[in-house]
Order: sequence, then structure tokens, then C-alpha cells
Amino acid sequence: MKKFLSIILSVVLLSSILVACSQGTPQSGGAASEGEKESSGPKKYAFVFKNTGNPYGEKMMDGFQAAVEELGGEVILRSPDQPTAEGQIQIIEQLITQKVAAIAIAGNDQDALEPVLKKAMNQGIKVLSVDSAVNANSRHIHVNQANPERIGRVQIEAVNEMIGGEGQIAVLSATSQATNQNLWIEWMKKELEKPEYKNIELVKVAYGDDLRDKSVSETEALLKSYPDLKAIIAPTTVGIAAAGKVLTDKGLKDKVKLTGLGLPSEMASYIESGVSPWMYLWNPIEVGEAAGFTAHALVEGKIKGEVGDTFEAGDLGNQEVVEDGDGTQIMLGDPFKFDAENIAEWKDVY
Repeated sequence: MKKFLSIILSVVLLSSILVACSQGTPQSGGAASEGEKESSGPKKYAFVFKNTGNPYGEKMMDGFQAAVEELGGEVILRSPDQPTAEGQIQIIEQLITQKVAAIAIAGNDQDALEPVLKKAMNQGIKVLSVDSAVNANSRHIHVNQANPERIGRVQIEAVNEMIGGEGQIAVLSATSQATNQNLWIEWMKKELEKPEYKNIELVKVAYGDDLRDKSVSETEALLKSYPDLKAIIAPTTVGIAAAGKVLTDKGLKDKVKLTGLGLPSEMASYIESGVSPWMYLWNPIEVGEAAGFTAHALVEGKIKGEVGDTFEAGDLGNQEVVEDGDGTQIMLGDPFKFDAENIAEWKDVY
């Protein structure tokens, strides 16, 4: 009898254990699901700028981060130490292994990034270029800060007025591979073909590589090589600020005029002193925001990057995808003119 009761108790105990285990299975499964949810977390959106230490790029990344975080995404901001395609390629390879949802990149080279960006797209990552485009095979869409034709032409119009339609001018660009810079310079040259500019001579396009020290050296070299130089156009925020310092230090504000694209915070003193009568830019924070909203629209399937696609971009309003050579883009507004009358209200903004 005792042996029988012992067997019964053993069976009951074993049954209880089995029931407890079976009840525990859904709980364990539930915990695993929660863990998986936590590991997936918010989608990751990466922004890769040209190089570190660039104030313009930093403002753009601020805008990108604000937009993505507003939309519930996680932000990764990366830049190589030097403005090279090789540095960006290494970063993109790392981002692919991190399984980011989107990569926005201001390209250091139009074509050199194609293999790695295609690799990213083949793994389901949405790729967009911003500010400085990569070729159409390397991206789903480009975010253009302003109309490139107007950016180029308006700077020739400005310098023509500054020097009275006559004299030698030079361009101080970023890198020789910078697609945005090169496109703007092409439009400058086309504008110079007009009869009204027949007495203006473009003597050189120099490259400061968006590095302050090199831009200073290139400016000094231009002044030495062309003693009759009347104006410098620097369509790069690093270059124009470097040129402004050189012209100021050498006391040349009345001899060599300066215009181009610059940050109001960095150019305020040069505009106020007259070294640069006026210059242009757009709001890089808004450019970054546009990139963030565009990346999110791609990831969420709201757009495919095809002509005619539309989406809402927060305070920037409705954006439409339009043609861009072989690819597509969204295009923000015309460049904005900063001069002595309005620089005070903008210099503390960005």
C-alpha cells in the first residue's frame, strides 16, 4: 500500500512539474519576443558627411538628427577625418554590418562610392545623397539644397556687380571631386559666356579640399600668382571663411572682393567690415531635416524615389520628387543673400 501511494505521489509530482513547464513555455516565449522587440528597437538612420570639423556639416547633421528623432528613429552620425572617398567607404562598410535602415551621404566622390553603396542597397538599405550627389546608380534619390544653376549663376552676377564688370577673378573650391562644387562652377562658366561679362577673366579654379589651412594657403597662392586679381568666389563655407581671414590680415578689402557660400556665423565679421560685400547660402539645418524626412519616407515605403512621388517633410512642407539627370531628387529653394543689412539677425542662428 505504501509503495502504491509512493507511486501515486510521484506521478502527481511529475505531472505538476510538466504542467509548470508547459505553463512556463509561453512566458519564456513572451520574454524572448520582448527581447527580440528590444533588440530590433527603433530603425537606425545614418548620416555620413564629408569630413569632421566642418561647421556646415555639423549643422546639417543637427537637422538630420532632429528630423529622424522626431519620427522615432535612431541616429548614427559619421564622418572621416579627411574628405576622401576611401574614408567614407570604410564608414559605409561598418554601417552595412550594423544593419542600418538608411544611409544619407554627402559624397566626396561622385563615382568611387558606387560599389559600396550598391552593396548597401542590395542588402535592403535605403541610400540617398544630400548636398553633394553620388551618381544615380549609387542612390535612390538626391536631396538638393538649392537649384544648382541658380547657385552658379548668382555668384557671377554678384561678382560682376562688385568689380564693375571688369577684371580677373578666381574660384576657391572644395575638393576637385566634389560633385556639387563642380556643377556650380560649370554654371559659373556658362554664365561668364554671356556678352556682358566679356571683360571678366576667370584665371584659376583652386582647391582647398574643405580644409582651413589648405584653403588659406591656396588663397595666398592666388594673390601671389595674380597680383591684379579683383575677386574670389568661394562656393564652400570653409574656403570663404579662410579667404576672408587672408584678405583681412593683408588689408585687401578694397582691392579684392569676396563672395560665395558661407555660414552667417562665420562670415558676419567679414560682411560687416566690407571684406565680403555679400554672400549666399541656404539653411544647412533645413537641408539636413529634408534628408531625414526623405530617408524616413523611403524606409517606410511612402516613396520609392520615382518622379512624381510626394511626401510631407515637417515644417518644410510637401516635397515632390523630380528628375535629376539620370536619377531623381527633391530640390529646396534658391540661395539666400546675406549682406550688411541682414547679417546681424542671422549670425546667431547658424
